[in-house]
Amino acid sequence: MAKRTPLYDLHVKYGGQIVEFAGYELPVQYEGYGLIKEHIAVRTKAGLFDVSHMGELVISGENAEAAVNELITNEVRNMYDGQVKYSLLPNDKGGAVDDVLVYKVSGTCFLLVVNAANVDKDAKWISSRLPKNVKFDNISENVSQLALQGPMAQTIMHKIVKKEETIPTKYYTFNKDVDIDGMHCLVSRTGYTGEHGYEIYCANKDVCKIYELLMSVGKEYGLVPAGLGARDTLRFEAAMPLYGHELGEDIPVNETDLGFCIKMNKEHFIGKEALEAHEPEYERVGAKLVDRGIAREHCPVYLGDEQVGIVTSGTHSPTLGYPIAMLRIKKGLREGLTVDVRGKRLRLEIIPLPFYKRA
Repeated sequence: MAKRTPLYDLHVKYGGQIVEFAGYELPVQYEGYGLIKEHIAVRTKAGLFDVSHMGELVISGENAEAAVNELITNEVRNMYDGQVKYSLLPNDKGGAVDDVLVYKVSGTCFLLVVNAANVDKDAKWISSRLPKNVKFDNISENVSQLALQGPMAQTIMHKIVKKEETIPTKYYTFNKDVDIDGMHCLVSRTGYTGEHGYEIYCANKDVCKIYELLMSVGKEYGLVPAGLGARDTLRFEAAMPLYGHELGEDIPVNETDLGFCIKMNKEHFIGKEALEAHEPEYERVGAKLVDRGIAREHCPVYLGDEQVGIVTSGTHSPTLGYPIAMLRIKKGLREGLTVDVRGKRLRLEIIPLPFYKRA
């Protein structure tokens, strides 16, 4: 049976169209708004997402820093308290167990935020690879998370936080001691939409009150409830990878265009030897469709009669107004590519990632 976040009844109240996702019943869009309106609201004003289904794992103890550094591809030894880093959680073959956000609370405490569908898998993987003097806690069931995204997010946050100086101002930072109407929250500024935004982590008992407070205060600034549909189109325009699409256990992480978070000069991390031995054959690239049609996930990509890759994500871009796709294709190919959409070959034009970048 699918789980529900503490906000389920509010989603129903606001007209959420509920679907099952990652083992949860969540809104894909809201009555009276819909995917396109929710997407545009985030690009132009603000949208509020329930992301309480995401997982939160805590690694703590005297050797926590070294333990985390061994588990991930990025470097944590140069992080400062209150910093967030994006990283991959590699397996022994160099594929991805998951992609994660690493929050450095202190030199002896790290919070890892992981994908909802992978929480149990990640918890088992991580806990089984930690030294005995490092503590592991899966706090996912006790934490709710909201994502406030869009150009008006900062204005709205300043209306609900008592001490404005506690709101994180720098991209990929957080403050673990933020007071929202007497409720203790951890607030970060990362975002999965390509817009300015915040993540609010709080106790389950407080999340409904914070959600309603945001919706009330945000109304005059154009804030709307936003569902999974808009979350996906927004992240896609920003070329954010999605686990199970651009990332997976059998996709070497050095073929994902995420080199900025793979520190091969680190002394060691799980999967490093496999990556050193693997010469990348494929790469992640962006494309727009020249011919009319939409390329979806798994559509084969061709150069002449040779299949050279697949579409990992594809849709019509509400912001740009034309169909776009992320491809996993053989390295170095840029001209003459087509995609098979229901038996019809459509021409592709390779374009830079991200598709959309905030001004």
